[in-house]
Amino acid sequence: MMHVDYAIRHIQNRGLFFLIFPIVHCSLFIVNSYICPTMFSMLTDSLEKTLKNLRGQGKLTEENVAESLREVRRAFLEADVNFNVTRDFVKAVKEKALGADVLTSVTPGQQIVKIIHDELVNVMGGETKEINLNAPAPVGIMMVGLQGSGKTTFAGKISLWMRTKKKRKPLLVAADVYRPAAIKQLQVLGKSIGIPVYDEGQGNPVEIIKHGYQYAKDNGFDLVIYDTAGRLQIDEELMQELEKAQEAVHPDEVLFVADAMIGQEAVNVAETFWQRLKFTGVCLSKMDGDTRGGAALSIKKMTGVPICFIGVGEKLNEIDLFHPDRMANRILGMGDVVSLVEKAQQVIDEKDAKDLKKKILNNTFDLNDFLNQLRTIKKLGSIRSIMSLIPGLNKLPLDNFDEKELVYVEAVLSSMTPKERKNPSIINGSRKDRIAKGSGTEIGRVNAVLKQYESMKEMFKKVGEMARRQNGGAQIGSNYTPPQNKNKKKKH
Repeated sequence: MMHVDYAIRHIQNRGLFFLIFPIVHCSLFIVNSYICPTMFSMLTDSLEKTLKNLRGQGKLTEENVAESLREVRRAFLEADVNFNVTRDFVKAVKEKALGADVLTSVTPGQQIVKIIHDELVNVMGGETKEINLNAPAPVGIMMVGLQGSGKTTFAGKISLWMRTKKKRKPLLVAADVYRPAAIKQLQVLGKSIGIPVYDEGQGNPVEIIKHGYQYAKDNGFDLVIYDTAGRLQIDEELMQELEKAQEAVHPDEVLFVADAMIGQEAVNVAETFWQRLKFTGVCLSKMDGDTRGGAALSIKKMTGVPICFIGVGEKLNEIDLFHPDRMANRILGMGDVVSLVEKAQQVIDEKDAKDLKKKILNNTFDLNDFLNQLRTIKKLGSIRSIMSLIPGLNKLPLDNFDEKELVYVEAVLSSMTPKERKNPSIINGSRKDRIAKGSGTEIGRVNAVLKQYESMKEMFKKVGEMARRQNGGAQIGSNYTPPQNKNKKKKH
């Protein structure tokens, strides 16, 4: 499990080890037999091969820098990054690389990695774009974009994010009256997360938006999110309607939703929308499936508008703020442990974290703990989104992995008695047969789950031994105190 060892070295920040390691390890064993491209994997692989050639060089010269940047340029263009963005990026890196004094504490290769990292951050906006929530209530957010971009789903995701992260009381307004079942889709999304939806059926979309704003104001909502109509392509009628809607309610934010999977075309559409609507932020959907990264690297430079949110999975809680510095880390294969810690702190309370740490140190991790970790993973989002944040694991391909595998594993564990989960050694052939029937699976899957557990327990045993050797665990994880339950997600 070399990937686990690599990840461990990056999360041994003393206070975080026992918060992150069990989640990572359980996830890895579940997906161990599956393989797929991950976010930016194509670009990451190309850049790593290019930068590897600079490692070991005695100094940065115009010749070796130029050769490496030719490969960087090729990698960017293959990743569907805009030509002008690519040209300016390469030029900026070259000027900084040849004009920089190489520090004695770093190699030339490390120096240029730092330069490329900083320029990636700059290209993607530099700073994290925060939604303006300081305006008088109800704050208005208008979602715009082409049909099929994921606009309606993103409206639901942002409403949930605003409620859980910012403690807002949102109202969704169904103003897409043209797409079949659009209103129904928003109603279903709203019901699933307990957020009200205002709709008037197949009426005038501009009037619906105006009435929705007034309804939000009259009924104590401090945030209103308008799901506007999209088209299969840009047309004058669409633009005029959106302009009228914008003039009617003057939303505090207009967010353009683009499908990251279509790369440069998403940038072209964004430019056209920008000429008419002057949107304030960009949301990139389907980032978890974007192996190239052309849209993320191009859209800020080409429109001047920052990316504010990215969709990292199909579930409504699989949405992240866009942090340019963290995204640059991912592109360069460095992972994003900070984001994983933030996610974990939302769903893990102090007592659970302390109990798990004690069990790992004492080598008493059992199937009850495995089941709890599995449920924690489900709360965090998808396996793919977790893997994408871990150095060394973010390159694991998981193309054939089905998230339903978590359901099967949970079914097997739930079909065991508490006594069996506490003491798996008593699970004999007849018990396995009963567990398989109770979970609707086969004995082979029961055996696979038990094998995964044994492998995890062996790894946790080694971790516990290592911690005990280092002053009774003082060197690994002893300083971490999880947040109190005030940040824990409420049930609806």
